[in-house]
Amino acid sequence: MRLDKFLSQQLGISRALVARELRAKRVTIDGEVVKSGSLKLAPEQEVRFDGNVLSQLNGPRYFMLNKPQGYVCSTDDPDHPTVLYFLEEPVAYKLHAAGRLDIDTTGLVLMTDDGQWSHRITSPRHQCEKTYLVTLEHPLAADTAQQFEQGVQLHNEKDLTKPAKLEQIEDTLVRLTISEGRYHQVKRMFAAVGNRVIELHRERIGAIVLDDDLAPGEYRPLTEEEIASVGAPHLLD
Repeated sequence: MRLDKFLSQQLGISRALVARELRAKRVTIDGEVVKSGSLKLAPEQEVRFDGNVLSQLNGPRYFMLNKPQGYVCSTDDPDHPTVLYFLEEPVAYKLHAAGRLDIDTTGLVLMTDDGQWSHRITSPRHQCEKTYLVTLEHPLAADTAQQFEQGVQLHNEKDLTKPAKLEQIEDTLVRLTISEGRYHQVKRMFAAVGNRVIELHRERIGAIVLDDDLAPGEYRPLTEEEIASVGAPHLLD
């Protein structure tokens, strides 16, 4: 990548402003002042701006984030803070959520700049499973698990939901696994059987499980095994 393009991305400024900063001798490569933006960067070279290292990005990036309430998963929202607030990464604005959560839903969000990888999570064709911990307003009805297994009719939807697995933990606390991602699906499924979701927390996407030791707002890179698991067939626990 050309140095001026790299600096424009890293610093969030135009190439014209990059040229000004280069002329001001604020940029070094491997300790040497560089004034030409046309220089081609090699992956092993160290770029500094005012003495601060600017990391080169080599290949796509993958992270898991424990999303707190009050944040949206879009990369730009005029009314609400976005999950990008938590990502202390170079050029964080290029990352996107692979499977969004509502503003009041917490838990596992996968962030990446690999569009094909995230498509394998969000595409209905791949039927990527997602598991949620659900707090309900009313105690779970005895026949809800069977209804979810058979599929329920959502308001203004033509087709029944695909079979879902429901595990009761307490009277009003359940674990639900679904394999599709319709709009507000979990909330609408419980509304369809006369109940209401009070709290919703995503625990799992495919074979990737949210770390218990990640506090709300914390994140970590995915492991190679976790990255490779997306799109691979797996069984329910």
